[in-house]
Amino acid sequence: MSRLRILSVVGAVVLSAFLTALDNTVVNVALPQMRRELGLTEADVKWVATAYPLALAGVLLPAGQLTDRKGRRWALLTGVAVFTVSSACCALSTTGAVLACFRGAQGAGAAFILPASLAMMSHDLPPRVRTVGFGATNAALASALAFGPVVSGVVTQHLGWQYLFVMNVPLGLASFAVGTAAVPGGPPSAAPGAERLAAVSHRVVALACLSLTAFVYCLIQGPAYGFTEVPVVVSAVTALCGVVALYRWRGTDWSPMLGRLLRHRPFAGGLITQLLWGLGVTGVYFYTSQFLQSGLRLSPTEAGLMFTPAVLALLLTAPFVGVLARRWGDGRVAAAGLALVATGLILVALGSLYGGLADLLPGLAAVGGGSALALPLTTRALESPPGHLSGFAAGLFSATRELSGVFGVVLVGVVVAFTRHASRATGATPAEAFVTGYQAGLCIAAALVGAGAPVAVWALRRPGRCA
Repeated sequence: MSRLRILSVVGAVVLSAFLTALDNTVVNVALPQMRRELGLTEADVKWVATAYPLALAGVLLPAGQLTDRKGRRWALLTGVAVFTVSSACCALSTTGAVLACFRGAQGAGAAFILPASLAMMSHDLPPRVRTVGFGATNAALASALAFGPVVSGVVTQHLGWQYLFVMNVPLGLASFAVGTAAVPGGPPSAAPGAERLAAVSHRVVALACLSLTAFVYCLIQGPAYGFTEVPVVVSAVTALCGVVALYRWRGTDWSPMLGRLLRHRPFAGGLITQLLWGLGVTGVYFYTSQFLQSGLRLSPTEAGLMFTPAVLALLLTAPFVGVLARRWGDGRVAAAGLALVATGLILVALGSLYGGLADLLPGLAAVGGGSALALPLTTRALESPPGHLSGFAAGLFSATRELSGVFGVVLVGVVVAFTRHASRATGATPAEAFVTGYQAGLCIAAALVGAGAPVAVWALRRPGRCA
């Protein structure tokens, strides 16, 4: 594989990943202007905000299966095309219902891009450049998360919310062109029994999609409208029934596909650590933005800029991960990365005690650098499944990441709310109570991420070593 082809594949994947991550962060800042100009109700605003992650989480697993059946190139180009067209339609929307529908279409397109991108990184690149490719992808994702609020504030203020979607069109066209020219075509991966395996898994994929969508809806809408409201209760019951049905079918549908994946120790360990990382870091990211704006009185643009130390640390650390992994082993490096992320969260909690911007920078940088060191977990996890299951494995991995983010916001939010309420009962001001709750949330998040360090050592230990 030529160097130009390798760079082109990495470029197509990185650009596509950046598109999907950026669109997941830019809308929240623009919601007030959307509400004024389109006359949205409170329910409309919620649907516009949640349609994208709901569709993304719900379609990921069937998209992963179609990636295996149709091919990684087909899945990537289909996802980019759907995402680009729906972005243009979002910009032309004149009602909240239409905008929410096309936001969901964007999420569906992103759901095809993510498993195809991860599977391409694992199976269409030479082993020596996979870690670099994953590092570039994670850097793009981190950059989108960090600069999304800044981009949203500037574009919304000076051009209008429609241009948040318009800017996706040229990026999407460029990604489609590069993907068409550079991504290998050919038939999808196949293995003996692969068609039979796909046929018996239809019920599992469809039911898992429904259960995930219902559960995500319950978690997002429950705190806003109350967990006793009929739609929320119905979604919770639907998710529970889906889980029960999946458990009952474990001997026929679960075992052939999911069972094979979980028998690979790197994949199972990577899935667990991804869940723990998402539970901790995503919730903290959400509430750190609130702390910067409500506690330190920063503007949205200034708050977004505060996350750049984490991005810079990730970018500077990622090129050295491969060298460190060859010297010390994937397991040790990944475990050290997770421990560094946990330490960074503690440092952010300590920095918030002093209330100065400079006090937060070391912790944020540690979170970025530690996340880069944990890259071998993703690389080894997605390399371990057989080729004919690579798309489903990537879809399951991506779904875990998306759902862990939702769970993280809810879990850290419960800790923040409980601690804030207890602090208010002792006579603290609202601002002081929020800071106390925020610090408690950081400590819980640090414990969750830190618990992933021994899992990383277990998952990535070298062959022949004792458990």
